[in-house]
Amino acid sequence: MWTVRASPQPGGAQTGPNPTDRGRPGSKRHVIVDGCGTPLAVLISPANRHDSMLFEPLLNAVPPIHNGLRGRPRSRPERLHADKAYDIPRCRRACHQRGIKVRIARRGRESSERLGRHRWVVERTLAWFSRFRRLRVRYEVRADIHLAFTQLACCLITFKQHLRLLR
Repeated sequence: MWTVRASPQPGGAQTGPNPTDRGRPGSKRHVIVDGCGTPLAVLISPANRHDSMLFEPLLNAVPPIHNGLRGRPRSRPERLHADKAYDIPRCRRACHQRGIKVRIARRGRESSERLGRHRWVVERTLAWFSRFRRLRVRYEVRADIHLAFTQLACCLITFKQHLRLLR
């Protein structure tokens, strides 16, 4: 007699076959950062899901921005720079509906070097996430625990940047 054990998918529910890593289960971090690299919003998705699928939920996750002036805080950032993965009419429409000026590189027309001035800020923030050993390799099976550790890393990155600005 054989018994079949119902075990969860390795890595949890928010993992999928990573196309760049020979199909091993993996996940992606989707991050919106400000001009200094401070994370404003972060979401986790399976590695095999297209980046543009979480574009609108990521825009909705950005908290109101307090700029130190009187009155109601801005509810959205002024401008958004994105790479070629987001060159889809749905993503552009989502930005225009929220009143955000968008600068998305066009596929097949522009080289990725022009966005390099803004892209390195995001890449640097993603490298800061890799400094946390718990996030470098995903050990958690549950997606909510992995998201909690990622959000804790966002808090620590923001705190360290705040300390750097106070010097």
